Amino acid sequence: MNLPLDETLSRQVAEQIKSKARQPFENAHKAALVTAGATYVQGFLIYASKPYRLVEHSWLEVNGAIVDPNLPHLKKKADELIYFPAQRLTVKQLKDAIEEAKEDYPEDNPLPIYGSAPYEYYGDVMLGGKEYLEAYQAAEAKCRELNQRMVEKN
Repeated sequence: MNLPLDETLSRQVAEQIKSKARQPFENAHKAALVTAGATYVQGFLIYASKPYRLVEHSWLEVNGAIVDPNLPHLKKKADELIYFPAQRLTVKQLKDAIEEAKEDYPEDNPLPIYGSAPYEYYGDVMLGGKEYLEAYQAAEAKCRELNQRMVEKN
């Protein structure tokens, strides 16, 4: 089930945290820290383009809606975006995972967070656990379907 995107709150939160382009994980992290009741989510996003594009992305879930602090940079409307969650973290889990990553790998950016091993792979890229692979495969299939529909219309 796809949750609705709250465009108004997404834009308000983006402005509040001074959201930056091409930093979906950092923006969602900052937004989670200042948004009551937020759950930090990592997964995949398909956005309308020619062809449709699939990217790794991060957003929040708040009160049964998606709040995406990256929305102003995407330059898309809600109906042009499809979200595929792979991993959900409470703010406490997010803070703990970041602290652990900073201790274990101080030279690396702690975001995104991929959870515990064993990790799954797609192509040449390592992802998180099985839930990441499943979310990617669902997003990839939807992206192929949308692109095929676009070809058939032309």
